[in-house]
Amino acid sequence: MVVWRDLGATSLLALLIVSCSDGRNSAGEMSKQVVQKTNVSPLLTEAYETQKVEDYFQQGNNFLELHRYNEAIASYDKAIAIKPDKYEAWINQGNALTALQRYQDAIATYDKAIAIKKDLHSAWYNRGNALTALHLYEDAVVAYKKAIAIKPDKYEAWINQGIALTKLARYTEAIAAYDKAIAIHPKNHEAYYNKACSYALQNNIELTTENLQKAIKLYPNKYQQLAKSDPDFDKVRRDKRFRELLQ
Repeated sequence: MVVWRDLGATSLLALLIVSCSDGRNSAGEMSKQVVQKTNVSPLLTEAYETQKVEDYFQQGNNFLELHRYNEAIASYDKAIAIKPDKYEAWINQGNALTALQRYQDAIATYDKAIAIKKDLHSAWYNRGNALTALHLYEDAVVAYKKAIAIKPDKYEAWINQGIALTKLARYTEAIAAYDKAIAIHPKNHEAYYNKACSYALQNNIELTTENLQKAIKLYPNKYQQLAKSDPDFDKVRRDKRFRELLQ
C-alpha cells in the first residue's frame, strides 16, 4: 500500500499599520496628545509582539521547507510562547515532529491546535497520519473521519482512511473510501493501487488486476515495480493475469 504523505501545513500573515501625528500643538492640544500616546502605547506593543510572532512563524516555515526540523520546532516554540493560541504554529510544529518520527509528540501538538480551533481539517488529517504511523488504526480512522466531515473533498484523507481500514481488514469500507477519493480525483493512481491491494488481500484476482492496471496506466514504472515486492499481493502473485501486468 502507499500512504498519502501530504502534511497540510498552514500559513497566515497578519499586517498592522500604525500612524503618528505631527508634534507641534498648543498647550491644550499637548495635554490631549499625552492621553492619546498613553492609549496608543499598548497598541504599539501589541503590534510589535504580533510582528515577532509572525517573524518566528515564518522562520519556522522556512526551516520546515528546508527539512531543518529541529530548528523549525524551536522557531514555532518562540511564536507559541508569545501567542499560545496561534494554532497554525501548533499544526506546523506537529508536522516537523512527524517528519522526525516523534509521533506521540506530534499528536499532542495537533491536539493543542484542535483545542484552539476544532474545525481544522489539516490538524485532524495529520493526526490521523501520526496515528497510522503508530499502527493505531482505529484511532486513525476516527481522525480521518473528522477531517473529512470538515472538508469532504480532501481525497488524501479518503485514501489514508482506506489504508487504515484495510489494515483492520475492513475491506468493504476501505474500498468505499478509495472510491470516494477516485470520485473527487479520477486520476488518483494511489487510490487505484490501494484498491487493488484490498482486493488482493481478499484473493479477488479479477478486481485486483482491473485496479492495478488502472494505477499502472496512470503511473507505469512506479506501480509495476512496487507490486513486485508488495506483500499485499502475495495471495495473487502466482496468477498468470497478475504476472502479465508486471512484465
